[in-house]
Amino acid sequence: MANKQSFTPEEWTKVLESMMLAGMAVSAAEPSGWWGTIKEAFASRAAIGSKAQSNELISAVITELEMAEGRSVIQEALRKRVAGAQPAEVVQRSLDNLREVSAILDAKAPDEAAAFKAWLGGISQKVAEASMEGGFLGFGGVRVSDAEKATLADIAKALGTTA
Repeated sequence: MANKQSFTPEEWTKVLESMMLAGMAVSAAEPSGWWGTIKEAFASRAAIGSKAQSNELISAVITELEMAEGRSVIQEALRKRVAGAQPAEVVQRSLDNLREVSAILDAKAPDEAAAFKAWLGGISQKVAEASMEGGFLGFGGVRVSDAEKATLADIAKALGTTA
């Protein structure tokens, strides 16, 4: 069973970042305005906590997120990765991280890699479905835009899973 000790500090930081970047990539693919961004942030947080007990690695990541030190590590890493970046850059940097994490998981946590990757994909999907894209005052629009669908497919490809 994989946990924090299964990874180097740099690898662990990338694994921690991945749960946030999985949602951020979708949000950046189709910026939803102020209200949509809030809905997407809440969806990401809810999705992150939804399977906290599904395996030891996911539980370890959730536990780290719940600790002040873990949140600081994640915040600092995200600041370095996406601060000041344009939305397209955020998407690309997030995909780069997810590719790296996929390889790390396959090497260091092969028994839990598939479940962790599915969890990351689920976070992305929940964020994509959190707010309507397009339309006016909640009328019209679509639940998942074409840009979000394309990003979900890119995320699945980066993780080596199916969309």
